[in-house]
Amino acid sequence: MLSDSYPPQEAIKRRIAELSLEHRGLDSMIESLSREGGFDELQLRRLKKRKLQIKDAIVVLQMQLVPDIPA
Repeated sequence: MLSDSYPPQEAIKRRIAELSLEHRGLDSMIESLSREGGFDELQLRRLKKRKLQIKDAIVVLQMQLVPDIPA
C-alpha cells in the first residue's frame, strides 16, 4: 500500500513500480503455463483476470500523477 513516509507522488510511483513487477511476473507465469500444455484452464483464467486488474490499477495510479489541466 501507499506509505506515509514518502511524499504522495513518490508513494504512487513506488506502488506503480510494485504493480508493474507483479504484472510482468504474471505475464511470465501465464506464458509458461500456456506453453506447457495440460494446464489448469481455471487457474490460467484467474491469472489473466488478476493481470488485467493490476493493469487497471496501474492506469488509475498513473492518472493521479497527471495534473488536471483546465479545458
